[in-house]
Amino acid sequence: MIESSKDPSYIDLDLSLKYRVKDISLAEEGYKDMQLSEKEMPGLMAIRKKYGPEKPFKGLKIMGSLHMTIQTAMLIDTLYELGADIRWASCNIFSTQDHAAAAIAQKGSAAVFAWKGETLDEFWWCTEQALVWPDGSGPDLIVDDGGDATLYVHQGVKMEKDPSLLDHKTNSLDEKCLIDRLRVGFQEDPKKWSTIAKKIRGVSEETTTGVHRLYQLAEKKELLFPAINVNDSVTKSKFDNLYGCRESLADGIKRGTDIMIAGKTVIVAGYGDVGKGCAASMKGYGAIVWVTEIDPICALQAAMEGYRVVTMEEAVPHGDIFVTATGNYHVIKGEHIELMKDEAIICNIGHFDNEIEMSYLDNHPKAVKINIKPQVDKWVLESGRSVIVLAEGRLVNLGCATGHPSFVMSNSFSNQTLAQIKLAKEDLETKVYTLPKELDEEVARLHLKNLSVSLTQMTQEQADYLGIPINGPFKTDNYKY
Repeated sequence: MIESSKDPSYIDLDLSLKYRVKDISLAEEGYKDMQLSEKEMPGLMAIRKKYGPEKPFKGLKIMGSLHMTIQTAMLIDTLYELGADIRWASCNIFSTQDHAAAAIAQKGSAAVFAWKGETLDEFWWCTEQALVWPDGSGPDLIVDDGGDATLYVHQGVKMEKDPSLLDHKTNSLDEKCLIDRLRVGFQEDPKKWSTIAKKIRGVSEETTTGVHRLYQLAEKKELLFPAINVNDSVTKSKFDNLYGCRESLADGIKRGTDIMIAGKTVIVAGYGDVGKGCAASMKGYGAIVWVTEIDPICALQAAMEGYRVVTMEEAVPHGDIFVTATGNYHVIKGEHIELMKDEAIICNIGHFDNEIEMSYLDNHPKAVKINIKPQVDKWVLESGRSVIVLAEGRLVNLGCATGHPSFVMSNSFSNQTLAQIKLAKEDLETKVYTLPKELDEEVARLHLKNLSVSLTQMTQEQADYLGIPINGPFKTDNYKY
């Protein structure tokens, strides 16, 4: 799709481009889908109404690295209506909905660089293309999901301080593509990322793995700008991670394979919020669900819900479907894959692509890959048995389906917008923040009407007993979620 004029591993930036999408003629389809989402995203609609006249982002540039879906299009339009100048890339090579990208590109709400099925070279090109404005400047604010945009800036600054890092050898194709881009960029401007980083007011991070990266940077005193941990807001983690995965995991598996889940043995690796949603979904379909865990508290929770908790070594000969939901590394290894049933299905719903050891299959001289359809591959092993891998080990709900429903993403993206407003309005210290509890409750309230919920009003006597103002917020030690 994109030709290089330099090193074949490097694709030139073109800051004159207003967008790069799969097919701009899909815009009309995108508009229609966005209209359907308006009723299902009451939080974003309410925020537009409340903050629209104020234009809190007027004069500010926002870069987004987050799945370019219809729901994200609604987020982009919200940020745009609040005054932002926006550039956007997807945070996963398979997660873009091309009609959503086309709609945003045609409307001009953002300069968008995303399409479904990017190569890794193209992915990092899109990220840098979205990070740099036509005048060569960078963003004031970043909306991140998984930390790729944050990583790009931090790695750029680190390598400008120590150029020897540009010669680092790696076995990761992902890392190699990033280093290749930074190397050429350094040759053109050895202060590029240091200059951009100084003007960034902050980042709001969407997901668990990206939040882990931020806390690691903060602990090492390497964090370059303030960060807000959106993921740990209750109306994000309990909605997106738990309730969203409860619906979208099955959607991805069904669209990818059309398999009947009832009666199958499903192995869910990890019983955090994502794993809880996945296990509940599979149980609801009538599957026999086993869980693997390294955390004793999560393991106890799984057992109390009636799931059998085992090791992966115990699970591999019995599983029909394997779902990784940990955010960890090589949870399913090549040695596990070799012991699986014939045509066992393997998929990942954690953010990154390294929970499943895909390199074992990619590099095995006698493993044969047969593409069934986009993002569904049958790998024939040396033993003669086969496994079905969905979305190449990347997010199955976005690779094989369309991600979480609009209503649950309204909760997440309401938090993102409020976090961006906080970063825009306040001069924060360089550390990782969480959103105040009253904002979490505000997001919840914005969604109750659409569910026909009648909220009980607290009396003064009850408020006095809890030791809080009559209009909240609730104290966490008195009111558990």
